[in-house]
Amino acid sequence: MYYPEDVIEEVRTRNDIVDVISGYVKLQKKGSNYFGLCPFHNEKSPSFSVSPQKQMYYCFGCGAGGNVITFVMEYENYTFPEALKVLADRAGVKLPEVEYSREERARADKRSTLLEINKLAANYFYYQLHQPQGKIGYDYFKKRELSDETIRRFGLGFANKTSNDLYQYLRAKGYGDEILKDTGLVTMEERGTYDKFWNRVMFPIMDVNNRVIGFGGRVMGDGTPKYLNSPETMIFDKSRNLYGLNYARTSREKYMLACEGYMDVIAMHQAGFTNAVASLGTAFTTQHAALLKRYTDTVILTYDSDGAGVKAALRAIPILKEAGISTRVLNLKPYKDPDEFIKNLGPEAFRERIEQAQNSFLFEIDVLKRDYQMDDPEQRTRFQNAVARKLLEFPEAMERDNYIRAVAQAQFLPYEDLKRLVNRLGSQLGGRVPAPESRAPMEEREAKKKKEKDGGIRRSQRLLLTWLIEKPELFDKIAGIVGPEDFREPLYHEVAQMVFESHKNGSVNPAGILNHFINDEEQYKEVAALFHADLKESLNNEEQKKALSETVLKVRRSSLDEAMRTATDIGQIQQIIKEQAALKTLKITID
Repeated sequence: MYYPEDVIEEVRTRNDIVDVISGYVKLQKKGSNYFGLCPFHNEKSPSFSVSPQKQMYYCFGCGAGGNVITFVMEYENYTFPEALKVLADRAGVKLPEVEYSREERARADKRSTLLEINKLAANYFYYQLHQPQGKIGYDYFKKRELSDETIRRFGLGFANKTSNDLYQYLRAKGYGDEILKDTGLVTMEERGTYDKFWNRVMFPIMDVNNRVIGFGGRVMGDGTPKYLNSPETMIFDKSRNLYGLNYARTSREKYMLACEGYMDVIAMHQAGFTNAVASLGTAFTTQHAALLKRYTDTVILTYDSDGAGVKAALRAIPILKEAGISTRVLNLKPYKDPDEFIKNLGPEAFRERIEQAQNSFLFEIDVLKRDYQMDDPEQRTRFQNAVARKLLEFPEAMERDNYIRAVAQAQFLPYEDLKRLVNRLGSQLGGRVPAPESRAPMEEREAKKKKEKDGGIRRSQRLLLTWLIEKPELFDKIAGIVGPEDFREPLYHEVAQMVFESHKNGSVNPAGILNHFINDEEQYKEVAALFHADLKESLNNEEQKKALSETVLKVRRSSLDEAMRTATDIGQIQQIIKEQAALKTLKITID
């Protein structure tokens, strides 16, 4: 999809990046920039910077960076056109009819058609549920105590026992086999074409924008598999979507309830817990955690209380922790799942259990304890050592001590004894010193030195570009000494050309320059980093002014060295030697 550059720039400039990001992240002004906790990775100290001057954001912790358009893309999981439209609507900018390449038009048309077909299928299943042939499905939902309003809200339906009635219905609507085979709704074989779902109650799966992207179906009777999901398609990736998130994302609660199945989500929503979601027939993934992180900092696991549910919780906890999400675990006993619990004890009792949900680390310790016979002294000692090793997962001393106290209290262990055991094990593990660098093979040492040198040169170039953007008056100071041609690495050279050209035309626009790289994720990230070498390194004192002078000389010297390596003409070599000699006496005055 193609939008003219001036349209993209108008949308970007009409949306102040600080105003937009403040709606997602709590920002605090420090100097000329704003800082907050990065929404894209777990951190306790703010390293996420938003620059009003550059109209860009950058995280010095994880390297995420960009302009206002890419922030909305990353945070909301939008495509570029979707993010542009959201920001255009926000600013009151009317977007022109888009221009597509032939491939983009074909892909956009196919995606749109698949969404249309899924919507038709969802309506068809809902209609069938309310016909005589769908009574078995309707009775199932009523037996599960779902109201008609809940059935309507979630678009629940029924797939008939006949083998291809949905296929015939969609064919009658004008859709051909070529597109239908990519919907995941039909199976095409030499013997014929059959519906993927039949004799099942149906659960439409929606994305956060309430578009039907897939289906789940539960068989009626004893057929297998009990639950069947759509295969992955152009519009459906089960590892990147959560059932119920389209409603849960608007909940006023500050936490999310993560459970295992469709019926658990629906039952909790009907009971008033509209912040419940579930993974889609797959184990909890890092993509699921990243998706949840956009809407909450706390997740309460409400998995089944059986062995499979405990294993699922143990898999999810470290994934959520890595994403920076505080996690607790709900105790559903004596019932198996949230639906069963609410039916028997009611919503108020369920809310009480939520308030009593256990810290995820203490839950892990309780599960660990089940592997040991605590009445056996040897087994008990092994358990205590296992607990101590697990406590070493906390790198910060204060946090680790807090958990030592909590575990000691919960497991009836003497605090001081447990603390000594943790410290002793920590000392033993910390005593493992890697082999000295001098023992590494010569080739490895040389390769490492070259990598460090190349990295140092690139860092110098990043610093110089950052400083030039922050203080345009520096262009005059380095005129005749360093130019775009001195940025030898192809990407750096391309960006430097844009920076110098922008300055020549009146103003440097880093956020606008970034738009040129939006279709290449790796280049985009690297360019964002080029403009944020280190915001702490300003030019307010003599030491920092000296650093700039040295940086300019380093960039120029590296450029001349590279030119010397590739020079073949004797006159060219003599000129390079002359310029290298001149650098030794060159003085750069910043003031």
